[in-house]
Formats: sequence, structure tokens, C-alpha cells
Amino acid sequence: MSTETQQYAFRSQKQLGLVGGLPEFAPIEAFDKPSTTSRTCTYSQDGRFFAYIIPEGVYIVDAGTFKVVQAIEIPNIVELSFSPLATFLQTWERPQKLDEGAQHKNLRIWRVADGTEVASFTQKAQEGWAPQYTANESHALRVVGQDVQVFSPAEWEKGVVDKLRVEGVTSVSLSPATQNPTIAVFIGEKKGAPATVRIHSLAALDGAPASQKTFYKADKAVFKWNATGTYVLIFTQTDVDKSNKSYYGETNLYFLSAKGDFDCRVTLDKEGPIHDFTWSPNSKEFGVIYGYMPAKATLFDQRVRTVHEFGSHPINFISYNPQSRLVALAGFGNLAGKIDVYDRRTLAKVTTIDAPNTTWCQWSPCGQFLLTATLSPRLRVDNGVKVWHCTGPLIHVQLEEELYQVAWQPLTGAAPAFAQTLPQAPAPTSSVALLAPAKPAAAKPAGAYRPPGARGLATPSIFKREDEGGAAYVPSNGTSTNHPQPYRPGRGGGPRHVPGAPSPGPSPSPKPGQGKKKGKKDKEKQEVVVPEPEPEPAPAAPAEPDPTVKKIRNLSKKLKAIDDLKQKLARGDKLEVTQMQKIEAENEIRKELAALEAQT
Repeated sequence: MSTETQQYAFRSQKQLGLVGGLPEFAPIEAFDKPSTTSRTCTYSQDGRFFAYIIPEGVYIVDAGTFKVVQAIEIPNIVELSFSPLATFLQTWERPQKLDEGAQHKNLRIWRVADGTEVASFTQKAQEGWAPQYTANESHALRVVGQDVQVFSPAEWEKGVVDKLRVEGVTSVSLSPATQNPTIAVFIGEKKGAPATVRIHSLAALDGAPASQKTFYKADKAVFKWNATGTYVLIFTQTDVDKSNKSYYGETNLYFLSAKGDFDCRVTLDKEGPIHDFTWSPNSKEFGVIYGYMPAKATLFDQRVRTVHEFGSHPINFISYNPQSRLVALAGFGNLAGKIDVYDRRTLAKVTTIDAPNTTWCQWSPCGQFLLTATLSPRLRVDNGVKVWHCTGPLIHVQLEEELYQVAWQPLTGAAPAFAQTLPQAPAPTSSVALLAPAKPAAAKPAGAYRPPGARGLATPSIFKREDEGGAAYVPSNGTSTNHPQPYRPGRGGGPRHVPGAPSPGPSPSPKPGQGKKKGKKDKEKQEVVVPEPEPEPAPAAPAEPDPTVKKIRNLSKKLKAIDDLKQKLARGDKLEVTQMQKIEAENEIRKELAALEAQT
């Protein structure tokens, strides 16, 4: 197998490097590493070039020979990117105030072949700074105020060759179509007017839009085109969720055809946010992960009809391999970091990969390997790279202190064909064996408490989570629980009564000096132990109760409180450490109670 399909680049606080592929995944010694910290790095879309920024400027390296092709010695460069065919490199610097009111042209475009500057512009905002190109680089566009300006990259000196004026435009996306490319523009809600998405033909910007859709609940939008540029998914989000069900605003997904012959809202059958969505590289279907946890994963076709449902799982990430043969569903961030790989042809699960603390996940261009990484500053511990085979085995490990960036080298042309049967995993590198002793054995989960009569039996579905085969919980009032239920203190209408405990009498009057301040220990005791009711007043002074009987009564109350805690634990409630200690002391209390009862 060619190692070209497994080369990757990494950038950390201490070094920038390139790593070759199988069989060793060894650092490429021919690459001359910079001696200073790199600010960022990137491959060209065809994988021919690798560029990086250091304080002195930008260096472009041939990714095959690892020789420096061009050195652009301009300081203070912050961002860079290549055009689709790697004809041009564009850089962005932080705006500076120049003398005599002159404007700082901080966006510059360079010809890779000779390193000459072919165009420059003033671009204040870092977000959306890079001009967008058509797939064949026949046109480039950038947004300036209310205008979408179009340029001809072959003749940058001519300036703007066409223009589309859109009042209130906030997002623009150019389709990747090789023929008849289109432009999608988004205008957010304003003064009660709905948000709008319009799709214009690049060849006829002065004409009517080819497709248009309006909707509410959309303050910002993200576009994702399929690979052929015929359909686009629009992910919309509000800044504030007025229903108070989410901190991050309400989300929706819309589907539009570039020709204007089809558009709709993607209807999702589970309430909750949209976590991730992506097109298949074959452009024929897309996948969406949505809903409150455990989230649901569903595949849709080009008419937004359901193709397959994967069910509910704790996941928030979906990705196809470049050949559209495998699908990875994973849960990252505050989730466990498990990756389920499915065969798209049979829809059967291939393997489950345990990759905790993952913040970056990417398929290799050959489609056989998954690269996972833990990056700073998202996580500053256990930083490094892991390469997994699609059938599950760990192939390579590279631990790197304060790792900032990692990416596979793209391939020129179409992705290589994938075998009819899943390939065998290659032998792992020595780094995997070195990591194994340092990794502690996973602790066996203790599991939820089960009463003695239920031990050894199958767990009823009512006690299972929804993603483990259990039914969705429905409260007694029949309302859905797809969204979190608010906590309502005192919803029962009165204080909780422990079954078997004496009926509470009137609240006793506080003694002098009490009532204003109570010790913390007294409060904790009142949460677990049922308070003893005040004795009924008698005409004659009652005799002192037998100390043994009094102790038996107190121990019985403690056991009732412990039974209460055990019921909470069986329901899956989280208990405090002190409450768990009380449960552990049950046997000692029962022994003491039995001894006292034997004396009476």
C-alpha cells in the first residue's frame, strides 16, 4: 500500500512535522522543520503543497520532495489558504493603522509558481476573510458590505468583473459545481421580516434567483453543498431559544436544490438540537444527528426521504469515509468518545473504537484509517495522535505535548477505490506496544443496586435507558419527555411522608436561643432521619422511656431512611458520598438492632 495515503502533518507548541505512512508512520526526515513556533499550517486541496506560517513569513513546501518552493517573507501573517487548484495562496494579516489615513491592504493573494503578489485588499474581519473560488478557478468572490464582488483570477488586475447587491447579507457560499456554479446568500431576520436564502446563478447575477426560501427562527446560517453542487443543506440557528430548552438557541435544517425545483425543511422526529450533519461524498444522501441525548442518527436521500435510522445513541458526530463505504458515528466533547463504524452497504456495525478525550477525528483519503487527536487548548492533557484501522485495531500512537493541529495529506484527483470486502488491518507500529503498559486497566463498572430477589434476572425494559433498548419515559400526566423537565419544588403540595413513619404533628416551637441558627450537621441529619414527634402532653409527668427501647426506635428509623436511599439508587438517582456511607452501614445497624431486640 502506498504511503502517500497516510501522510499527515502536525503542529505543536514545540515543533512542526510531517509523518509518513505505513509501515512505520515515521517522521519524514527530509522535511526541514522550522526552528521557531509555527502559527498555523495547511495542505493544498490537491495535496501537492504544504504551507506554514512562522514569525518571519510563509513557506510553501512541495509535499512530495519536501523542498521549499516559495518563501514569502512578510511578518505578522495570521491566516493562509490555497485556491482549489493551488494556483494561488492567500494570506491575512491583522489590520494596522497607517500614516496619513492610508488603508492597510492586509488580504494578499500570491501566485504559487513564482511567489509574486497578484492582488491585495482591505479585509478587517477575520471571520470569512478568504475569497471563495469556483472548482476550476474561473471566478473568485468576496463579500464587501452589501455587495458580493466577483473577480477573474486569471486577470486580477481587472478588478471587479461582476457584482451582486444583497441588502442585509450575512453569509455567502459558492457551490463546488464544475459547470454552472451558483451562489447561496443568507439574509437574517430583521424588524419582523423572515430570514431568506437565495440561490443565484453565477453566470446571471443580475437576474432573478434560481431558488429562494423564507423562514423564521434564523439569526445565522451555515451552508453545506454536496460534492456536485446540485443541492445545499442550510443549518440555521437563533441566538436565543425562546422556549428555554437550550442554551445555544433553536436549530433547524433546510434542503434546497440549486435549480429551484425542490426545497423543504428537514423534518426530524425527535425534539432537541441538531448536533451534526454531513453529505455523503457520492452526493446522493446525507446524515443528521439530532435530539436530546441519547441523540438519533438518520440518513436521508435527495428528496429528504428516510433511508435508514441508526437508533438513539450518545453521539454528536457523523462522517463518511471518502469512498462513501463506511460511516462513523461518535460522541465527543462531554460524551464518552466511542466511535461506531458502520458498513454503508450492509448497514451492519463493523466495530466500536474507544477513543476518549478526542477533539479531532478525520478519515484518511484511502478510507481505511481514522485519525483521532486530543488538541490544545480544548484539552491540555493527553495530547497526541492515534491512527485506527477501520476494523478497529489501533495502528499508531504519537504523543505530543500541547498539540494544536493535525491533518491528513489530501490526494490529487478522485479517492482510490475501496475493496469489496473490508481490508485486513496491518501490523501496529511499536508505539502501540509502548503505550499499552502505561494505560491502566479499565475499572469494571459497579452497576446499579438491585434487590436480592431481582439479582441474576434480566433487567426490565422500564429500567433501561432509551439507547439500551428501553422505552421512552412518559410521566403520569402523559406529556412527552423529549426535552428536560423543569424542577418544581414542592410539587406534591406538602412535605414528603415516609411510609411507615409516624404522622408528623404540629411543628414544635423553637427553644430560646434556637431557630435563628442551626448547625450544618443538624440539617444533614434532618434530611435522612425522620424527626421524632413531640410526645402528647400528659397531666402527670411521664416516666423516663427505657433507653434500650429508645435506641431500638432510633435504629429502626435509620433503617427506614436507608431503604429510602436504596430506592433512589435503584431508580438511578445520584447519591452523595455521605448517603452511600449510610447505605454501607446497614449491616452494622441491623446487627446492633438484633442484639438490642434479643435483650428485650
